Amino acid sequence: MGISSKAMTILNNLMNDMFERLANEAARLNRHTGQITLSPRDIQGAVKLVFPGELGKHALAEGAKAVTAYLSNYS
Repeated sequence: MGISSKAMTILNNLMNDMFERLANEAARLNRHTGQITLSPRDIQGAVKLVFPGELGKHALAEGAKAVTAYLSNYS
């Protein structure tokens, strides 16, 4: 199976847009708390606000699973 360059461009733009939305929301939450450093709590809050309902819950669960796998392989 393959993917056309046009489809890859669309997916790339989608991912960039999602990253930008999450980063902006996390920065907004971070400013609200008055902290200098972006924390995992800010990222989790941004995910809950940007992704609706079950999608946000699944995103948080998959993110936690990925971090656990990374730490177990590289610690």
